[in-house]
Amino acid sequence: MPEHGEPAEAWPRGTFATAKQSFGDLFRWKQRTQITNDYGESHFVWQNPEPLKNPISLFGQLTAKAWLFFIVGLLAWTADAFDFHSLSIQTVKLAKYYDTSKTNVTTAITLTLLLRSVGAAFFGVAGDKYGRKYPMVINMIVLGVLQIATIYCATFGQFLAVRSLFGLFMGGVYGNAIAMALENCPGNARGLMSGILQQGYSLGYVIAACVNLGIGGSTDSWKTMFWVGAGFSIAVGLIRLAFPESRQFIEAKKAGVKGTSAGAFWQESKVMLRKEWRMCVYCIILMTWFNYYSHTSQDSYTTFMLTEKELSNAPATRASILMKTGACVGGTIIGYLSQWIGRRRAMPSLPSFFMQFFVQGAWGVIPIHLNELSPPAFRSCFVGVTYQIGNMISSPSAQIVNALSESHFLTAPSGDRVEAYGPVMGIATVIIALGIAVTVAFGPEHKGSRFELAKPAGVQEEEVRGKLGSDAGLERGEVEKAVPSQFENVDLERRVGEKV
Repeated sequence: MPEHGEPAEAWPRGTFATAKQSFGDLFRWKQRTQITNDYGESHFVWQNPEPLKNPISLFGQLTAKAWLFFIVGLLAWTADAFDFHSLSIQTVKLAKYYDTSKTNVTTAITLTLLLRSVGAAFFGVAGDKYGRKYPMVINMIVLGVLQIATIYCATFGQFLAVRSLFGLFMGGVYGNAIAMALENCPGNARGLMSGILQQGYSLGYVIAACVNLGIGGSTDSWKTMFWVGAGFSIAVGLIRLAFPESRQFIEAKKAGVKGTSAGAFWQESKVMLRKEWRMCVYCIILMTWFNYYSHTSQDSYTTFMLTEKELSNAPATRASILMKTGACVGGTIIGYLSQWIGRRRAMPSLPSFFMQFFVQGAWGVIPIHLNELSPPAFRSCFVGVTYQIGNMISSPSAQIVNALSESHFLTAPSGDRVEAYGPVMGIATVIIALGIAVTVAFGPEHKGSRFELAKPAGVQEEEVRGKLGSDAGLERGEVEKAVPSQFENVDLERRVGEKV
């Protein structure tokens, strides 16, 4: 995009000011865009939406290294989704195997989602401080080991315990994978690549459904699915081990930064939280809505086909594959369109194919939207934690759907009284979609953020301390003023010069 246009006001800091500006921007065709040069200096302009480019030409803009990082990130997110859906797609089998109710089996889903936020915080902080590579390698290999451990759970209590531990390591995948994959993509290709990347989640579901179709409907066949998932996760971890660290950490090393002290990292983290706590809260609310959106409409879909529609394992699984194929297509297309019409307009965008087309279509915008809203140096932690806290809050969704469905009945085509999964899922999805529309209408959009210019967390703190003199004794708040936030892309040398 050309770096000129009618001057525009910067993004405001206050909650109500942001909501007012964001809502007003929805009704302007031109988009408020931040223009940032390679020195970190920025200004805001009104620009016409950038025209959509041929996707093939956008693919051609990615270097071989960028494609490697993107594919590994996509594979990691796909394996993560396969592992998760290995359980949700086999709820009926697991209920029979452990001689319990389907609602009780979905407790495992709830526990997994609850603990993912803890893993996201731990591995997200590790990814922002030490690099994306080794936290992801550890996550993927341990996930594979826990898949194997699940197979050997003799009791339902052991099963729940292992799946809880599984959630800790699953939570660390999203933030590091998304940050690594998108920070190497050219700016005008990020909408398309975000749409493709997010659909690793749907692709993992499709692969799990295909495996489920292949292994058949016998009660013990669920174990085969978990063996496949274990091999998939461990393989991705070993592949990631063979590739180098992410770009910003390599460049920091080239510049002579061997690492940041724990004190510098945590000081910069505290500064970020003081400045960006409103953004953290907003993104958590947004991701809570989105996670309810997906889990309510999909986690019990196979159960819905088996019970209310009275299908056998094979046709129920084919219906699930069709549903998630629509999700893969929708996410890619709407992510691509978000580069033109903006991130928020694309999100509030029905057989199952078309329902998931728009559910995951809206999701296709989320990876790049969260990266743009994130404090640039904290994208692994911020993206992972806000996403997973949203998951944690929405974790009872599958249980709620199953409990409501099992307590309400309707008449199936056969004349039998069956559990009302269809009406429960349909009504819940409509309510959640309206909530998303309102939330994004009043929420911020930072399309155009140059987050790839950010240095690793703690580096700017170290630079400021070095410029001011480590023996000078910094007053409270001096470093906070010198280190810019995502709203204050100022020249560091100039700010330090003013101090000294």
